[in-house]
Amino acid sequence: MVNFIFFFFSNLILVITQTVVVPNFSWFSYCFDLMIINVLYLSLFYPHYGVPFWIVILGSVMDSLSNAPFFLHTTAYLCIYLIVFFLRRLVFQHSAVFIFIVSLASVCIYQGLVMFSVFLLQGHKAITTTDYRLCIGQIIWAAVGIPFGIWFTKIIHQNFLYAVEQTRRHMVRKYRG
Repeated sequence: MVNFIFFFFSNLILVITQTVVVPNFSWFSYCFDLMIINVLYLSLFYPHYGVPFWIVILGSVMDSLSNAPFFLHTTAYLCIYLIVFFLRRLVFQHSAVFIFIVSLASVCIYQGLVMFSVFLLQGHKAITTTDYRLCIGQIIWAAVGIPFGIWFTKIIHQNFLYAVEQTRRHMVRKYRG
C-alpha cells in the first residue's frame, strides 16, 4: 500500500509536469515523455507481477490526456516494460551503463511508435526533417534526463519508505503502552 501511495503521487506529479508545465516552455520542445522514467523505474526496481496492470493504467491516462493516437503511450510503455523485464534477467540491472542503454532504447521505441503512427495516418510525406530533428533532440535529452530521473526517483522512494517506517515505529512506541 505504501508503494502504491508513492507511485500514485510520483505519477501524478509527472503527469501534471508532462501535460501542463512542459508544453508552456519553448526550451522544453525537445523533452522526452517523462512517464518513461516511472515506467523504467517500475520495470527495473519493482519486480511485482502487478506492474503491467499499472503501466496499462498509466498509459491509458496519458493516452487520454495527450493529443497522440490512442494506445500509443500504452503500447510504448508495455514494449519498454517487456524489453526491460526480459533484459533484466540477463544483465545486471543496477549498472549505470545498463540504465543508460535502456533509457536510449526506451526513447527510441517511443519515437519509433510515434513516427510509425504519423506514417500510418498521413503517409511518408508527412514526416519531415523537423520530425527527425525532434526525435534526435529527445534522444539527447533522454540520455541525460532518464538516468538522472531514475536515480532521483530511487532516492525519493527510499527516503519515503524510511520516513514511513520511522513513523510506524514511532506510532507503535507511542500507542503500545
